[in-house]
Amino acid sequence: MEELALALVMGLSVYGAFSGVRRYRADAKLPDDLAVALEVGGSRTSVAGSLVDRMGMRYAPTVLRMMGPKRVDAVRRKLDMAGNPGGMTVDRYAARRAVYTVLGFVAGLVMLLDNQLFLALIFAVYGFFWTEALIRVAISRRRDDIERTLPDFLDVLAVVVSAGLGFRQALERVSDKYQGPWADEVRITLRQMDMGVSRRDAFDQMRRRNDSEQVSMFVSALQQGEELGAPIVDTLIQIANDMRRTDAQNARRKAAKAVPKSTLIVTSVMLPATMLLIAVGFYYGSGVDFNQLLGG
Repeated sequence: MEELALALVMGLSVYGAFSGVRRYRADAKLPDDLAVALEVGGSRTSVAGSLVDRMGMRYAPTVLRMMGPKRVDAVRRKLDMAGNPGGMTVDRYAARRAVYTVLGFVAGLVMLLDNQLFLALIFAVYGFFWTEALIRVAISRRRDDIERTLPDFLDVLAVVVSAGLGFRQALERVSDKYQGPWADEVRITLRQMDMGVSRRDAFDQMRRRNDSEQVSMFVSALQQGEELGAPIVDTLIQIANDMRRTDAQNARRKAAKAVPKSTLIVTSVMLPATMLLIAVGFYYGSGVDFNQLLGG
C-alpha cells in the first residue's frame, strides 16, 4: 500500500510538470513583462533554469500578488544587488519560487509517507528557501568582486583623467577595458546619464543597487569632492587609498576573529585526540599486562 502511494505521488508530480509545459505551449497567455523577461534572460540562464521558468511562468503573477507590493520591491532590490544572476528578474523569481516550492512539497510528502520526517522537513525548507539562498550567495559574491576590483579601477581612472580626458569620458574608456560586475555598474550609470539622468542621481542609484560599503564610500567622496571643488584626480587617489586601508583593517579584524575559533577547535578536538593517541601508543608499546596488575 505504501509503495502504491509513493508511486501515485510521483506520477502526479511528473504529470503536473509535463501538463504545465503542455498548457504553456497550447494556450497560455503570458504577461508582457514576463514574456520580455523570458526572451531577454533566456541567453543568460542555464537549460535547467529555463525549463524551471517555463514550468512556473503560469503561476508567476499569482505568486507576485500573494507577495504584495512591498515584498516585490524588496525582491527587486535584492536582484539589483545580486546583478540579476542567470538573467533572473522579478517574474523569473516568482516562477522559480512556485516550482521549487511545489517540488519541495512533493518530495517532502514522499519522504513523509516513507516515515522520513527529518528528510521531509529538509526537502520542504529547501524548496521554499532555495531561490532566496541563491540570491544571497550572488549578492555576497558580487559584493566581494566589486570591492576587490574598485581600488585598482580608481587608480587607472585617476591616470586617465590626469592625462587630459574628462571624468565621464574617462569612466567610459576605463570601463570598456574591465570585465565584471563593477564595469557593468559603471556602464549602467553612464547609460542613465546619456538618457538625461543627472550625474548625482545616477550615482545615487548606483549606491542603492549595491550592498557595498566601498561603493557607498566612492559615491559619497565623489559627490563631496564635486561640491567642494576638489581636483578629481586627488579625490580618486584618496578614495583608492582609503579603500585599501579599509580592506587591510577588515583583514586584520577577520584574522583576530579567526584566532579564538582555531584555538577552540584545537583545545576541544585536536588536543584530546592527540592525548588519546599518545596513551594508546604507550599502552601497546609498554607490553604491560594490566589484567595481572589488577589481579585479574
